[in-house]
This record gives sequence, C-alpha cells and structure tokens, in this order.
Amino acid sequence: MVRPPNPRPLAPLFLLLLLLPLPLGAADPLPIEGWLVNSCIQARRKCQADPVCSAAYHHLNSCTSSISTPSPTQELLVPEDCREAAKHLRNSSLMSCTCHRRMKNQVACLDIYWTIHLARSFDSDLCLKFAMLCTLNDKCDRLRKAYGEACSGSRCQRHICLHQLRAFFEKASEPHAQGLLLCPCAPADQGCGQRRRNTIAPSCALPSGAPNCLELQSLCVADPLCRSRLVDFQTHCHPLDILGTCATEQSRCLRAYMGLIGTAMTPNFVSNVNISVALSCTCRGSGNRQEECEQLEESFSHNSCLMEAIAAKMRFHSQLFSQDWADSTFSVMERQNKNPALMPQPWVPSLFSCTLTLILLLSLW
Repeated sequence: MVRPPNPRPLAPLFLLLLLLPLPLGAADPLPIEGWLVNSCIQARRKCQADPVCSAAYHHLNSCTSSISTPSPTQELLVPEDCREAAKHLRNSSLMSCTCHRRMKNQVACLDIYWTIHLARSFDSDLCLKFAMLCTLNDKCDRLRKAYGEACSGSRCQRHICLHQLRAFFEKASEPHAQGLLLCPCAPADQGCGQRRRNTIAPSCALPSGAPNCLELQSLCVADPLCRSRLVDFQTHCHPLDILGTCATEQSRCLRAYMGLIGTAMTPNFVSNVNISVALSCTCRGSGNRQEECEQLEESFSHNSCLMEAIAAKMRFHSQLFSQDWADSTFSVMERQNKNPALMPQPWVPSLFSCTLTLILLLSLW
C-alpha cells in the first residue's frame, strides 16, 4: 500500500476549502475518487445525465471567455445568459462539490470547481475575481450597487455615501467584504491596485483636502458609533511591545479596521503599488499636540499588527486562486500568523473549522 510522506502543515485557507468534512490522517492511503463526499468529478457525471444541468454547465464554461474585462473604474459586466446558466445550477450537486489535495484526477476536479465558481474568468487581477464573486451573489451585489450609486461623482453626498459604505461592510458576508477590500495585487499591476483603492469610493467617502488628523478624531469622538469603533480598533490592532506582539488575533484586528470604513476615520490604501494604509489627513498645524497627532496617524500608517493582518489575509486570498498551489501552499503557511493557538494542526483540522469553511465558501456563490 502506498503511504503519503510525513505529514506537513495545512495551508491556511485554500486547502481547508478542499478538505473533506471528515479529515484523513497522515497514515491513510492515497484517497480514490469514491472516498470523496460529492467530488466535482462525480457531480459533473450526475449533471451530464440531466439535459438541463448539462446544457447549463457547458454554457457556464463558455462564459469564461465572454465576460468583459472592465477598466479599474468600470462595473464588472456579467452577461445575462451567464447569470441564467448559473441560476440553473444552483440546485445542482456541482454547487457543493469538493476536491482533495491528494485525490486522483485532481487537476480535472479543480477545473470543474473553478468553472462553477467562474474564478478563472480573468488572468491575474484577483480584485476582479473577487468583484465577480460579489456580482454573482444577490446580497453582495445589491449592497455594493447601493454604495456605488450613493458615492458616485454626480450624486456624491458624503454622509449618505458613508452610511451606505457602513451598510455594505456590516451586512455583506465577511468573505465577500474582505475579498473586495483586501484582494492581493502584483506590485506591477497598477490597474488592480487602483481598483482596490477605489473599493471604498475614496473620491466621495474621504474628506476633501487634507484636514488635521486631530480634527477627524474630534469628529469621531463626538459620534457614539465612530467612537466605539475607534476604541475597538485601538484595542485589537495595538502592538503591545517593541517586538511587535499584538494585543489580539489578526481576525479581530481586521474586523475592527473594516468597522471604521464609513466613519469620520475611514482609512484607505495610500497607493496602487503597495498595501500601506493611512487616514486621509495630515498633522500640519497641530501646534503643541504634534506628537499626539503623529501617534494617531502612525497607529494606521506604521501599525505592524495591522500590516501583518492585512498581508496575511491577502496571502490567503492569493492561495484561493493560485494555479500553482501544490508547490506554494506550505511556504505561505510558514509566513502566516505566529500565534500557535491559531495555527492549523498537521492533517487534523477540527470538524468545526472544516464545516465553517465550507459554509463560508458556499456563501460566496
């Protein structure tokens, strides 16, 4: 009997998406297709036996070449016939099919999986891919269009724009919201970087000019919602010492950071070529409060806990769409969150983690 090599750590998110609800131990033999619960290959065979399902699947497969690639400021366009094909498959077993890292016919299985999720519609712009997933989800698409309309140049009223932004990040599912805001871009891909910066409609959502950061803080403190979210951010994204030890886990820091979007203290990426973030303000004219102002500004722009949380989430997102994941997943694992309590154990994911991850994956559709 062929045995797999010594167990290696799981990659944080991508492999969890492909794991069975019941884990296989390191000493198990290589799995065959029959072991998998609803593998994508099995699901496609069932679909092919149904004329309606089969026609919808083949049409959806052809959609990958017909979806237009918009500019960074344009809305993602999905042809109506592609939407219809996707709707016909919503009750198909294809929608919940899975693949396993060690299964036979792995490449064919993943090809079916990504055809269903339209994740291979574009080349390397992952911000477009996450925008596609949002567009194909009714709730995410509705909430995104609402703040897009409220924050458009011709209709921009900043307080309404901020209200709709808060509504999106409060009501959209976390995978959708984080995928749109924290999508990874290649350093040379400025179109992707610009699209990421434009996620929060900065031309309307951010204050005009460059107000003093302490003025923004005063506006925030005067508003109960903003004040509580600022405290939340300062609590969960706070480095405890010079070594960079963070107060809480990265997931809490990211939620606290995203909670500020749509408030007077809305942060954003500062350029198209890196992942640095900052408030839209300056410390000029702070007088004898200059140091206080700089500390406030640097709690965003030079926050090691926040930067590592953002970078880690982007690495996770990159692995979701990586076509070279078999070679790269374990190197990503080495760079992830250093908190041992949050590290997946070698080949022993909890039933809760797998179940929750699969639920989140299904919510992306």
